Amino acid sequence: MSVAVGSPAPNFDLFDNARQRVSLAAQSGKTVVLAFFPAAFTAVCEKELCSFRDSLAALNGLNATVFGVSVDAPFANKAFAEKNGLNFPLLSDYAREAVRAYGVDHDDFAGLPGYTAAKRSVFVIDPQGVVRYAWVAPNPGVEPNYDEVKAAVSQIGASSAS
Repeated sequence: MSVAVGSPAPNFDLFDNARQRVSLAAQSGKTVVLAFFPAAFTAVCEKELCSFRDSLAALNGLNATVFGVSVDAPFANKAFAEKNGLNFPLLSDYAREAVRAYGVDHDDFAGLPGYTAAKRSVFVIDPQGVVRYAWVAPNPGVEPNYDEVKAAVSQIGASSAS
């Protein structure tokens, strides 16, 4: 079961596509969008992350920081980000710690025994580290509702402005 709305977001310490450590704890005070994706260089993942790339100005305008998270190595994530002109960090969860902590581990992915990938999922975390939006795809071919993600980020911005 994935992390529930209203729960504290599990911390993570992962390498980004530049092989720099990124932790959720270091994002304290910011709204964070975590977009877990199954695999770099696959069609639906490319479409999803390019959609986040294209809406990043709107999310940044709402004071949100976006991270893509997969079990791919930092090297693959770097090549994937460069190929698609991604303007946000991709985090490598090669040890599968974050996917398990968030409850989005997809064991035996694509019929490969022993291979665990991330389920396509999105979590919006408020500046206090609480999950305010959680969505997990019913199957890897389904993309998130980007308008719902933006609305969740907007709602956090509206409540912190009041």
